[in-house]
Amino acid sequence: MKTILILEDDENLSRGIAFTFERDGYHTFSAGNIKNGKRMLEQHKIDLIILDLGLPDGNGIDFCKEIRTYSKIPIIMLTACDLETDEVSGLLAGADDYITKPFSLSILRARVEALLRRTEDESPHVMVSGKFRMNVDLCKFFRENEEIPISTTEYRLLSFLMINAGQVLSKEQILSSLWDNEGNFVDENTLPVNISRLRAKLEEDPKNPQIIKTVHGIGYIWNGGV
Repeated sequence: MKTILILEDDENLSRGIAFTFERDGYHTFSAGNIKNGKRMLEQHKIDLIILDLGLPDGNGIDFCKEIRTYSKIPIIMLTACDLETDEVSGLLAGADDYITKPFSLSILRARVEALLRRTEDESPHVMVSGKFRMNVDLCKFFRENEEIPISTTEYRLLSFLMINAGQVLSKEQILSSLWDNEGNFVDENTLPVNISRLRAKLEEDPKNPQIIKTVHGIGYIWNGGV
């Protein structure tokens, strides 16, 4: 069963979209703002996002750009504006499709189905680092042929580390990229706790880590290719 995240602050429209897709056998989550949308992305495996351009706590284009830093999840952008510049901005931000309000729910459904088919037909995007593989499209992580179960937060952190393999990443860099884009306070234990969880899954000796190494006084470095 495919899961769709609906990020739309118009409650009537959001309910209508959810009803349409659940009737067709999809599972849906709904959020009226970016904050709740982020939480759902962290807690659930989402196959496609329907994203409104204008939300109470931020801009859909900026959120789309943020998602694209760690995921290729399909995104359909909704907007009340029919300006060509808005459509171009949405597509350049990484949206896969763009629909102007008002729209027919049957058209939205057809666009979603077409996008999901296209995504399934494409070859998976895989990052490889030594004996580790990350299937970006499926959000799955492997040590050689063994799948290692990881949470959404762990997936985002691993992706960021692997993309920047061999580079020392400061704690501030990691926090601002993955947790604190809006300048909100993040508990200082958030990063160490998640690093510790990953080490428990990846390292032969988590107390003497060789894959995710600590650079004292600075941050961490992914060394998984060695």
